[in-house]
Amino acid sequence: MTQTSTTSTEPDPFAGTGRSTTLRVLLVEDDDQDAFLVRELLDEVSTPVELTATTSIAGAERAIGSGPTVDCVLLDLDLPDAHGFEGLRRLLRLASPPAICVLTSLGDDHIGTGAVAEGAQDYLIKGQVDGTLLARSIRYAVERRRADENAARLRQVEMEQRESARLERGLLPQPLLRSRDLKVHTFYQAGRGTQLGGDFYDVVQTGPKRLSLMVGDVCGNGADAAALGVELRVSWRALMLAGVDDDAVLPALEQVLISERRTAEVFATLAMVTVAMDTGEAAVRLAGHPPPLLLNGGEAVTIPASYGPVLGVFDDAEWRASRIRFEGADWALLLYTDGLIEGRAGGGDGRLDVDGLRELIARSEGAAVSPAQLPGWLAGQAEHANDGPLADDVAMLLLTAAGAGG
Repeated sequence: MTQTSTTSTEPDPFAGTGRSTTLRVLLVEDDDQDAFLVRELLDEVSTPVELTATTSIAGAERAIGSGPTVDCVLLDLDLPDAHGFEGLRRLLRLASPPAICVLTSLGDDHIGTGAVAEGAQDYLIKGQVDGTLLARSIRYAVERRRADENAARLRQVEMEQRESARLERGLLPQPLLRSRDLKVHTFYQAGRGTQLGGDFYDVVQTGPKRLSLMVGDVCGNGADAAALGVELRVSWRALMLAGVDDDAVLPALEQVLISERRTAEVFATLAMVTVAMDTGEAAVRLAGHPPPLLLNGGEAVTIPASYGPVLGVFDDAEWRASRIRFEGADWALLLYTDGLIEGRAGGGDGRLDVDGLRELIARSEGAAVSPAQLPGWLAGQAEHANDGPLADDVAMLLLTAAGAGG
């Protein structure tokens, strides 16, 4: 394997383009005369090229895999250990292949176009190339390879965005609420640096005077957590619509979680509330989740609900219901995920926590925040206290009496 650098005084064919002026080029050629000609042609122009040569595809694979980054490969298609497109295909199968410019013999245009169709960025015909054309072809191959990589990344981002949108529709459905006596305001915000996490919510009215709602959170972020959240959310809605007894719902969801999670370390938290609209009473069940807050007259009270364990960790777990009663005509019930309260408070090391959230709600009264605006306002205030975006996802459900405003 040999190496040279070109330092000619001929003008750089890409001078003034703003592109990188130093390229590492690997020549894969077993003909000494052809290899010598390539070096001579590059010496005709001033484009700085660090040229390394090898005589086989095996040598090229080693050079690309273990040496300095190779920007472009000048590849002969007739080598001792590879004939035709075999060598090209071997290089393209590498983890991160460089740009490839194929060298073909006179009259083999069809082979060159076939090589481009296989994945090469360009081709050159031996005997019909000068230094300027060779330098331009190397630059073009490198730029086209970069453009191909950028296009592939863009396609990947677009695919992930479409997948996120599909999962978000599954995580955050439209509430099934027919009654005019209650209103539900929903909110979701992805955590810092994530498109979608494992937070989810749902609201289902299962009878003229019976309403069930919940928020949940699968540990972790990304598509796997979101997909599992969708399964839990859909399962919960199905159980509600099927009329399954509330005491059996969380055990059933835990079975779904255990059967669908990828690793045994994955767990979920959940808060579930069933409201009897005719009596103004509600049953609250918590699976390792922050307790809901009952809002009344500008005051937020933490519901003294009985804590149960998170889903997916303990055998033979139980989730007991705690009973609450709504008083007055302007009450509201806030369910939320822990991303809302885990940020810093006032720029310090302490968390906002439930007490800090209650203080924010008390301040909202003086700020004349309507129920419809309250979830978004709380998220904004939590970010302000955190001195920046919240790290984790935030999901909220705010259930209000119809007389509580818009």
